[in-house]
Amino acid sequence: MIPDWKVVQDYLEILEFPELKGIIFMQTACQAVQHQRGRRSIYNAAVWFYHHCQDRMPVVMVTEDEEAVQQYGSETEGVFVISFKSYLDNFWPDLKAAHELCESIVQSRRERENESQESHGKEYPEHLPLEVLEAGIKSGRYIQGILNVNKHRAQIEAFVRLQGASTKDSGLVSDILIHGMKARNRSIHGDVVVVELLPKNEWKGRTTALGENDGDDKASGESPSEPMPTGRVVGILQKNWRDYVVTFPSKEEVQSQGKNAQKILVTPWDYRIPKIRISTQQAEALQDFRVVVRIDSWESTSMYPNGHFVRVLGRIGDLEGEIATILVENSISVVPFSEAQMCEMPVNTPENPWKVSSEEERKRKDLRKTHLVFSIDPRGCEDVDDTLSVRALDNGNLELGVHIADVTHFVAPHSYIDIEARSRATTYYLADRRYDMLPSILSADVCSLLGGVDRYAVSVMWELDKTSHEIKNVWYGRTIIRSAYKLFYEAAQELLDGNFSIVDDIPEFRDLDDKSRQAKLEELVWAIRKLTDIARHIRAKRDLCGALELEGVEVRIQLDEKKNIHDLIPKQPLEVHETVAECMILANHWVAKKIWESFPHQALLRQHPPPHQEFFSELRECAKAKGFFIDTRSNKTLADSLDNANDPNDPIVNKLLRSMATQAMSNALYFSTGSCAEEEFHHYGLALDKYTHFTSPIRRYSDIIVHRLLMEAISKDKKMEIKENLFSNKDLEELCKHINNRNRAAQHCQKQSTELFQCMYFKDKDPDTEERCISDGVIYSIRTNGVLVFIPRFGIKGAAYLKNKDGLVISCGQDSHCEWKPGSLQRFQNKITSTTTGGESVTFHLFDHITVRISVQASRCHADTIRLEIISNKPYMIPDTELFHQSALLLKSDLVKEVTRSVEEAQLAQEVKVNVIEEDYQKYCQTKGRSLYTLLEEIRDLALLDVSNSYGI
Repeated sequence: MIPDWKVVQDYLEILEFPELKGIIFMQTACQAVQHQRGRRSIYNAAVWFYHHCQDRMPVVMVTEDEEAVQQYGSETEGVFVISFKSYLDNFWPDLKAAHELCESIVQSRRERENESQESHGKEYPEHLPLEVLEAGIKSGRYIQGILNVNKHRAQIEAFVRLQGASTKDSGLVSDILIHGMKARNRSIHGDVVVVELLPKNEWKGRTTALGENDGDDKASGESPSEPMPTGRVVGILQKNWRDYVVTFPSKEEVQSQGKNAQKILVTPWDYRIPKIRISTQQAEALQDFRVVVRIDSWESTSMYPNGHFVRVLGRIGDLEGEIATILVENSISVVPFSEAQMCEMPVNTPENPWKVSSEEERKRKDLRKTHLVFSIDPRGCEDVDDTLSVRALDNGNLELGVHIADVTHFVAPHSYIDIEARSRATTYYLADRRYDMLPSILSADVCSLLGGVDRYAVSVMWELDKTSHEIKNVWYGRTIIRSAYKLFYEAAQELLDGNFSIVDDIPEFRDLDDKSRQAKLEELVWAIRKLTDIARHIRAKRDLCGALELEGVEVRIQLDEKKNIHDLIPKQPLEVHETVAECMILANHWVAKKIWESFPHQALLRQHPPPHQEFFSELRECAKAKGFFIDTRSNKTLADSLDNANDPNDPIVNKLLRSMATQAMSNALYFSTGSCAEEEFHHYGLALDKYTHFTSPIRRYSDIIVHRLLMEAISKDKKMEIKENLFSNKDLEELCKHINNRNRAAQHCQKQSTELFQCMYFKDKDPDTEERCISDGVIYSIRTNGVLVFIPRFGIKGAAYLKNKDGLVISCGQDSHCEWKPGSLQRFQNKITSTTTGGESVTFHLFDHITVRISVQASRCHADTIRLEIISNKPYMIPDTELFHQSALLLKSDLVKEVTRSVEEAQLAQEVKVNVIEEDYQKYCQTKGRSLYTLLEEIRDLALLDVSNSYGI
């Protein structure tokens, strides 16, 4: 079957059905040239193909042009020209989904044509022509940026973040507020828009009140912030429309929508997307399902965009349906790997086990008998990217090794699996599952550096001074390893702490006699302790530059054997997490330097831009409430300020301040070195001049590119021929944009799946009787009608209202119990007071501990959300175990500072001059202690398991 350009344009969703095979897409059709000439070209191609097949296979050309059907229909025997509906009726009469989708598309197209012919009044102003927009941007009259809608005030507030030349030319330091739907002018969240600034006397402030995501966007009675630049959309440069998950209205809502029941307003799952009008006769049958739709147009005469039905995902509230919703909303496709892709995979079966080839043995350095190699990963981890080694050399120095799975040996450039991995860009980790970037034969088997089996690796090994741990030499290359131990984090930490009873839980020790067990245990413990010692020194040297220890909310969702949610457990930091992370950071840094030296204009690196100073305003104000001053002029001053902002009576204060610093940070991004000046390479979070991702090629496509660059760099050193498989700077920059986009999708996907499981955990619990629904909360932000609260026990952040929808305010009696009464709220800078008409008052301050009740706010059209209700203005009891963890963290922090001091003293004793970094570079420096800044980027591992292996920095 050969479709013409119009069929491709209108019915592409149906042509994508896996049942429809044997379709040939002509370049003419894909480029949609002038249709008269194009149809003739496509018909000629159909005739040629029929004769090319020796007249044995009939060819069907599908078109929506009735004249073409009449003209070509019987011109050539064996070549049939029919309409798309006729094609479905005759060839796929039983493919119900395709017929339903076809009807939806046809109906949507008819309505669009009718709407353009009817003379309705304008709901929105027309967009300006492209040439006017471009000239206005060039002259500075208009500003270009990306529209971001406030999901809590979707009908009222959107912001445009400046983009391109507009960033430098406008002189603006903040986003531009777009107030109301009229000013938004049919642009949709994510669109690249052109904005005209309003006169200053028309500028408005952003809303400071808490908003409920229930469609109630009335702004009456709210106190906006200071006026900010405000504008209106005059044109759209790029429509970033995608598939949207929607819910059909209930039967009662359908009746209230009007007389024409075929035109239905459906509600998107994403609050930021406006309702979409579609035509369907299935509204009643689909009321209980999540459904995918696509937007076709948004005319200036219509209040809502027009769209069409695509497919059904699943029932509302069903786990698989909700997971499918999250995937679609983040444009993530999880189709199985194709037959062609799987044919490229190696074989590893009991009958035909995979083994190291003699050719590879000759080319690689063999570490199997010379190095104690082991991995430290989350419990249950299957995709083991990295292993470590450390040993004493004959000259007394130490050798540190980081050994990474050699994925590029199995994934050839431009192969089917390479193209698929590039499209996926990353492995997607959800709360209860993962979707791999590579087939499991690679990710969980032949590439995974499992214990006790031979594997190919790419290694970086450093020779270190035995006392100062200064790097003397570095070696890069392909190796063969056999990991001796597959440790999980908790076991490695127990060994580090001297608790050897954990040995019984380590499989590799179980079948050993006592003498062998003791010898191997001593060898392993020495290696772990030496690794930890090296990591402390490496980190301490970076700490001299000033470090940022940032904080984020990470929760492990614990499932029972039946996959039911057993508990929500906050991540418990261990020093061994930092040890592994520091080794990975070191490898990524040295590989970045190597590939940039060899390919200065086409190396893939990772930059972390300095944050905008205005993003620190809330952090500074909150710290001020506790008497702390946060200096954000540079990384160094920020790090020192956060280190000093400690409340000895409440360690949560410092955690919240660091969390606010995390929120202020910009995202780290991949880039091609030919697209940026060298001074822009800096990684703010790690205080490194050059950084990349090398250590996780099983789950990140960026690392595959970096491995290929490193191998080419090594070949270059050896004066070997460079292969033609490197990207040009332009192509690499485009690839980086794609990977950055997919990384953001992965972050959002994991966050949303974690929130889904949090809601599922509390949904079946009675908040009035279940003890776990009552918890201690800490106020971290004051709003005009409530407060934002952090719950340490479950790692939950959410809003707690002090005024309800009936206008009643919260009142707390002498027993601290809270109830609703008539009254008013008065907000101050760092506190808010609720006063009843009877004269009773209660004040809530920043960082106050309160008692909250946790319940679930169910939603039919959107995701369920956690609801917090203040039941007492006094703290809830803190379990002893939590106090123990807090004290343990403080002790660990002291240990890191002690190592830092020892490094300083050693340097002074040797009269080694510490490189004083110039002031304009100090802002790129990194911080003391454990680096959790990775929460700004991709979340490392299975949330279901232990997400603490977060060194994918």
